[in-house]
Amino acid sequence: MISSAALSKSLESDTLECDREQALSMHRSHFPALEIKNRTYFNYGGQGVLCESALESITRNFHHIEQLGCFSNAAGDWMMSEYAATKEAIAQEFQVSANTITLTENTTIGCNIALWSVDWQQGDRLLLSDCEHHGIIAIAVQIQKRFGVEIDYFPLSNTHNASANGKDSTDVVDLLVQHLQPKTRMVMISHICWNTGQVLPLQAIVKACHEHHVLVAVDAAQSVGVLPLSLGEIAADFYAFTTHKWWCAPLGLGALYIRPEIFAQIEPVFVGWRGLTSKTPIPQWKQDGSKFEVASSTYTLYEALRIAIAYAHSWGTQQQRYQRICELSQLLWQQLNELPHINCVRQLPPESGLVSFQINRDIAKSVIAQKSHGLIARQLESEHQVFIRALTKPDCLRASVHYLTSMADLDRLTSTIATLA
Repeated sequence: MISSAALSKSLESDTLECDREQALSMHRSHFPALEIKNRTYFNYGGQGVLCESALESITRNFHHIEQLGCFSNAAGDWMMSEYAATKEAIAQEFQVSANTITLTENTTIGCNIALWSVDWQQGDRLLLSDCEHHGIIAIAVQIQKRFGVEIDYFPLSNTHNASANGKDSTDVVDLLVQHLQPKTRMVMISHICWNTGQVLPLQAIVKACHEHHVLVAVDAAQSVGVLPLSLGEIAADFYAFTTHKWWCAPLGLGALYIRPEIFAQIEPVFVGWRGLTSKTPIPQWKQDGSKFEVASSTYTLYEALRIAIAYAHSWGTQQQRYQRICELSQLLWQQLNELPHINCVRQLPPESGLVSFQINRDIAKSVIAQKSHGLIARQLESEHQVFIRALTKPDCLRASVHYLTSMADLDRLTSTIATLA
């Protein structure tokens, strides 16, 4: 028989959970995409959703430039103030100086800057994991063709059931170090793997690589807006990310952190007026993150990013949001594991917002379950308004769980996947 104290504690817990979900519902009501009836959104790892005030700021700022006068001094001054304020806002999130931030359009441009900035020589080596995005691999292959660089891969996919903490984390670092060679110049790696959601022990990896005098560039597309980050402590040389995923900011705005200590040894490839001083006739580079910026950007988006960051903080700190992401991801992972026709890609509870899973077609007998994961994702969207992503490596479905995700979202996704049996 349940004691009165235990019953009281259970009721109190239920009440707190109810209150929390009600507060989240109020918070979510400011995101138009989440207010569409019967829509269940799990694609934050591809693109987040904009809050109403961020959307409004974009239109307002375009009108503002027209009112000031296109290419007027007033418009130019306004754009530069937006530029400075946005760099400062990003830097504050990472506890670094705004001078270390380069504004870009997306993660891939940041990764291009990092990879092409090295003075590569024939015979140099670049180490990647076998879990990197195909966009990163394409950059590496072009560098290989241009400079005669050798590309090595270490088998990170063999460790996707490792944890970011404890002995498993040490094993990942050791595995990477085993694949370093005397002429390895750089390691390019993700902080959170885009396909499995594995969180890598990045600070330990950076420390080990620096001991071998190897630069570390990071694809941070899936970590910014998820993990609490202090980039000065992590000490990665490059940290490239976009703002339109987990930060729920507009498409077309990203950034790159560059560790100040390496600034003198790297050079820009694409160049323009934004990276130059006014000294003539020989161009000279600015000695901050703008050295790697080229020319005009869509400055009208910048306020929307700052609004998105501020609105997320109105719900809780980054640590609190990360805790909620992990709690919800682990709950979804447990629910999916209970379905006999579902195999989760990772056997450990998630440490991020990405939950990848596969349909076991030997068990699932429905017509839809026999289709490819890509077709299943399309059908879930068109028939159920459930938005998830299909991946090819590994062949799976991927659900992205955000702090904005509700318990009802989890239940609806799980119940919809259950019908695939």
